[in-house]
Amino acid sequence: MTRLTIPAVLTAAALTLVGCSDPNTADTPAPEGNGEASAQSLTVGSAAFPESEIIAEIYAQALESTGLEVERSMQIGAREVYAPALEGGEIDVVPDYTGNLLAYYDPETEATGAEEIEAALPEALPEGTEILAPAPAEDKDSLNVTRAFAEEHSLTSIADLAGVDAFAIAANPEFAERSYGIPGLEKIYGLSNVRFVPINDGGGPATVQALLDGDVQVANVYSTTPAIKDNDLVTLEDPESMIAAQHVTAFVKSGRLSDGAVQLLERVNAALTTEDLIEMNGRSSGDEKAAPAVIAKDWLAASGITG
Repeated sequence: MTRLTIPAVLTAAALTLVGCSDPNTADTPAPEGNGEASAQSLTVGSAAFPESEIIAEIYAQALESTGLEVERSMQIGAREVYAPALEGGEIDVVPDYTGNLLAYYDPETEATGAEEIEAALPEALPEGTEILAPAPAEDKDSLNVTRAFAEEHSLTSIADLAGVDAFAIAANPEFAERSYGIPGLEKIYGLSNVRFVPINDGGGPATVQALLDGDVQVANVYSTTPAIKDNDLVTLEDPESMIAAQHVTAFVKSGRLSDGAVQLLERVNAALTTEDLIEMNGRSSGDEKAAPAVIAKDWLAASGITG
C-alpha cells in the first residue's frame, strides 16, 4: 500500500511524541541481557490514516482493560516517521502491515506470499524491535472493475485483462513504478495494453468515481475500502501473487510489553478479520462518521475481548 510509503514532511512540533514512562511491574523482571523491563505505561501510535488509528485505538483500549496506563500518539505520519520513533523508544506499539514493513527494511525483497513475508521479517527488522503474530485481517492494493465490465469481458483475475483490447487504469502516481503496478502488470502478467491515469487520492473517492464514470476501466483501490462493496465492484484475483500480502500486525519495541500484554494483543489480532476492517472503515468514512475510540470500543465488546 503506497499510503504508508510516502515520505512525510512534518514540522518539529508535529513530530513531538509523548514519551514512555518507565516504572516496572513488581512481578515482571527485566529480560536478561537488555536491561529493559515490561512497563506499566505504554505509548501506542498510529500512522496518518483512519484505519491505522482505529486499530491503534483497539490496541490501546485492550491494554487499558488490564489496568495499564496507555498514552496515545495518533496520526504520527508515514512509516518513515513512526518507524524511527518506535526504534528510538518514543512509542512502544504501532499497527503495521507485513508486506510493506518488510519492504521498508529490506527494499530488495522479492517475498510476496504471507508465509514467506512473515518468515523474512524477523531478520529484516532492526535490533530492539519485533512484530507480534499477524491477524487474518489484510488491507492491500487491489485491482477492481465494475461488475458490468467484468461480465462483458469474463473477468475474474488480473490475467484475464490480456483478453481486453485496451484499458485504462487509475491509481496513485507511484503505481507507474511500483513492482505491483505497471511494471508488474507487464512483467508478471504480460499486459502491454494499459493506459495509466494517475489520481493522487490513495484509491479514494476520485479514483472510484473515475471507474464508475467510465473514464477508466480498472481502479487500484485498497481492499478494505467500503466503496468496493457499496458499488458492487469486482476485485480481480491475483493468481501470481504480484501484490504482496499485507496482514495487520503489531510492530512493537522489544522488552516493553509483558508476556500478558503480548498475549492480549495477539488475541486481538487473531480475532481481527478483513471484513471487520471494511465494516469499521465504513463507520468511520460513511454517514455515521464514528470516532475511532467508539469503533474500537464496540469491536472489542463484540469480540468478547473486553466487557
